[in-house]
Amino acid sequence: MQSLTAPELAAWFVDAARPNPVLLDVREPWEFQICHISGALTMPMNTIHDKLSELDLEHSIVCICHHGVRSMQVGLFLQKQGFNHVSNLTGGVHAWALQIDGTMPTY
Repeated sequence: MQSLTAPELAAWFVDAARPNPVLLDVREPWEFQICHISGALTMPMNTIHDKLSELDLEHSIVCICHHGVRSMQVGLFLQKQGFNHVSNLTGGVHAWALQIDGTMPTY
């Protein structure tokens, strides 16, 4: 599994040669309500197993959580399930708020 920094993910969004990844936010609903990256799909960590069919094996997926620990666990799980294009956002939404979107609330 690859690790992406917040600046690397931001650069991906503006690279017209690369289709945008699925942003898989694995935090709890209350966390997602506080803040999230625009366009992110909310799928709490404890629901991933039951919702695998909602994800495309061939699409790039960036797993996101608060600081990057839960999302790393989900990314490793996805790889074991056959997902080959999985990345983890290092530092999570907290890093995104500090490095990319200063208007995003933090917690």
